[in-house]
Amino acid sequence: YCLIHFYKRLGSIFTMADEGFDFEGGDAGASSTFPMQCSALRKGGFVMIKNRPCKIVEMSTSKTGKHGHAKVHMVALDIFTGKKLEDICPSTHNMDVPNVKRKDYQLIGMDDDFISLMDDNGDTRDDLKCPEGEVGEEIKNAINDEKDILCTVLSAIGEECVIATKVNTAVDK
Repeated sequence: YCLIHFYKRLGSIFTMADEGFDFEGGDAGASSTFPMQCSALRKGGFVMIKNRPCKIVEMSTSKTGKHGHAKVHMVALDIFTGKKLEDICPSTHNMDVPNVKRKDYQLIGMDDDFISLMDDNGDTRDDLKCPEGEVGEEIKNAINDEKDILCTVLSAIGEECVIATKVNTAVDK
């Protein structure tokens, strides 16, 4: 009886994958963040503060009382909005660090505030909105003047944004 019962239970464990879980697609298993000890974080590095990816602009460590932990005080800027955020964390604790990727795309055009970009492989994408402010103005001016520029796209935690532009020097003329 026990062995039969065991096989029935085993069968029910392995048939659970058929009940609506989708294991077909997916990414390479890369997480959007990874943990790092506070004391290992550096100025100019990235960190998650209030669930936003930020770049550290200022850091200071303070020693506390006799048996207290050293505390790390961080001032950081949100990499997408530019908003200033602060956090204080014991130096021995872990903080999440976002996996930030930069990629340059060639600007092709713009349609209804969405910009058309092409990467090095010739793949195009039209899913990014033209950013507000100075970078957005540079993109609009480049389209109006028919200049060839590269747009630097930053991606982290599933968000993407054009953060900078530069003149494309690799143009065949």
